[in-house]
Amino acid sequence: LLGFQNSQIINEFLFVLFLWVYIVTLFGNLLIIILVITVSALRSPMYALLSQLSLADVLLSTSITPNFLWLLLNGGGTISATGCITQFYFYGLSAGIECFTLTIMSYDRYLAICSPLHYASIMGFRLCLYMSLCSWGLGFIVSSVLNLLIYRLQFCGPFVIDHYFCDLAPLLELSCSDYKAVELTDMILGIPVVLFPFCLIIYTYVAIGLAILRISSTEGRHKAFSTCSSHLIVVCMYYGTLIAVYMAPSKGQRFNMNKILSLLYTVGTPFLNPIIYSLRNKEIKVNLVKCMLNRVIL
Repeated sequence: LLGFQNSQIINEFLFVLFLWVYIVTLFGNLLIIILVITVSALRSPMYALLSQLSLADVLLSTSITPNFLWLLLNGGGTISATGCITQFYFYGLSAGIECFTLTIMSYDRYLAICSPLHYASIMGFRLCLYMSLCSWGLGFIVSSVLNLLIYRLQFCGPFVIDHYFCDLAPLLELSCSDYKAVELTDMILGIPVVLFPFCLIIYTYVAIGLAILRISSTEGRHKAFSTCSSHLIVVCMYYGTLIAVYMAPSKGQRFNMNKILSLLYTVGTPFLNPIIYSLRNKEIKVNLVKCMLNRVIL
């Protein structure tokens, strides 16, 4: 893995920067998970889904960032073929779970704003649990199918990946086998994992937007929009970079641009998610302060 081919001074600066980002990512996401588990006021479907998103962020960041830090410190590094495919497996698993979870969260906001009277009867903990288990199960199945096909490939060199993690495209370029079946499977699986959830999210937000416009008072519109604004920001960040990397790569500078854009959703999104939800969510801020005060008093 080549990583970023910069001077040692720049790599050391990036190492310190991304080490700090990784620590904040783990702390922020684990804090949200602990708050949702321990604080009774946050035990609702919306916050249960937020804790699942945080768990997916921890998995995504941990599958990429530690090895990335090692590459920065050493100006590149080696990884076994099995280790490379394993890293891609956990990356694909966490990315799939993140896509499904963001979709479920958009459906939750759709019900809360468009059908508030039916929200409690529809979006109960049982449905939330079923959808969460389905998102993990589908993520596991999709990632397993793709990795089983990759394991059947033969790799005959050159054994150099111009990236900071084992993504699919640079990994397939090392294969001397026919990998058209892998690319076709990846494209087919991308429909239920990325395309369908993205279309569903767009539909829910169109419906949410129309419902907000029908609210007569300015205060009511602001309150309704504030309940889904954090989720909308996260969706735009995550899907924006995901589409930029996998749907519209420029052929000439593909991997250089991919490395920069990939940082946004493999490192940046898990880092920003807890910050966005914490800063824009009054309930989380209030309960966090209460927990901190209780600890100080005790």
